[in-house]
Amino acid sequence: MVTITHHGAVNGVTGSCHQLTLDSGEALLVDCGMFQGAESVNREEGDKVIDFPLDDIKALLVTHCHIDHVGRIPFLLAAGFDGPIYATQATAHLLPLVLEDAIKVGVSRDKRLIQKVLARLASLLRPIPDDQWFDIEGLPKTKGRFRVAGHILGSAFIEIDANSERVLFSGDLGATYSPLLAAPKAPYRADRVVIESTYGDKLHEGRRNRRKLLRKTIEQCLKNRGAVLIPAFSIGRTQELLYEIEEIIHRKQVDWADLDVIIDSPLAAKFTAHYRALSHLWDAEARVKLSAGRHPLAFDQMITIDSHQAHMKCVNHIKETGRPSIVIAASGMCAGGRILNYLKALLPDERTDVLFVGYQAQGTPGRDIQTYGPKGGYVYMDGERVDIRAGVHTISGYSAHADQSNLVRFVKRIYRKPHEIRIVHGDDEAKQALARELAAIVPDATILIPKG
Repeated sequence: MVTITHHGAVNGVTGSCHQLTLDSGEALLVDCGMFQGAESVNREEGDKVIDFPLDDIKALLVTHCHIDHVGRIPFLLAAGFDGPIYATQATAHLLPLVLEDAIKVGVSRDKRLIQKVLARLASLLRPIPDDQWFDIEGLPKTKGRFRVAGHILGSAFIEIDANSERVLFSGDLGATYSPLLAAPKAPYRADRVVIESTYGDKLHEGRRNRRKLLRKTIEQCLKNRGAVLIPAFSIGRTQELLYEIEEIIHRKQVDWADLDVIIDSPLAAKFTAHYRALSHLWDAEARVKLSAGRHPLAFDQMITIDSHQAHMKCVNHIKETGRPSIVIAASGMCAGGRILNYLKALLPDERTDVLFVGYQAQGTPGRDIQTYGPKGGYVYMDGERVDIRAGVHTISGYSAHADQSNLVRFVKRIYRKPHEIRIVHGDDEAKQALARELAAIVPDATILIPKG
């Protein structure tokens, strides 16, 4: 029987890193993510140091390239890891961009150092087609397979066959009917499951309703004649929002002729270009739009901001003029990136509205704005108190994560049910709620909520 150990995502939703150890003592990792928000408190070096032994770890398998799943990879390499890094072809394509940005923001802007890390990464990366079994180097009689997870482009849940067991690591599962991406399909068999629970206690809006809510929320915000600020992750959420906004404009449901849709993130712009280049991985609905001559990720009102100088000019222009604009910028939890300058400049302005479309982890400025903003409170950003007079709105339906019903349905549709389910990657309430739901459909399974 294999042993599963968790090196993250057990006391919250970030830092995903799980170890599977064979009877022989040899092991592999699934993901190696960074801790964020409150989960990084008292970890001054915790998201930068690999605090577990690597001697027996022969390989790393990556579910997808969000920073909370891959952010510690540069430090894994620095600690001496030299095994293969397996990922889907799309993830292998995007991963260098993510890690280059992470190193620049959190470690160093030294070009020589960055290129050295990226060269090492390239030498270890093993792109694997979806739905194809592959041998894992260094682990005899151990195979892996990536299956579409529908969370972001290239995301996968992972099946591992080892010691006569089939172990499934969910990574982050996508919500049903998400824009651009196919929904995950449960496998035939899983003996043990490690499953995320980000929204294990919540249900999302249906896609039609959330698009309607997006349109109405933006329309209401624009009546204030100010900016709508949408903090969003550069990969996944930004592209989904663009796709939905293009659909609203195409249907002529609103007159947004004078409205700027601003993408203020060089990384998001790069990812959007890569999403367009990888359009063969889009779902059938999105490909039909392309064949009809539409461009869901490159429409007329879309403006991309590149340089820091242009970014600051845009912030100041909106602050001074109040020109109606939708600004999509990273980071998704307001913990860094260009969204901070917009928030510091515009949160005190009653014409501004902030629209959250994704999960805000405890201890992040995003969670504080979401909690205290509607009460006329304040938030600290870069050590500075910023009063919140802006409107604050949340549409949970645009989360790229599966909700409770999606997670339960995924497990329910596994034909040969697991005898053990480990619930990770969620707040305590979400884990407990999901555990209760799963116990009802898999009554014979042992359901565990690991603790760090």
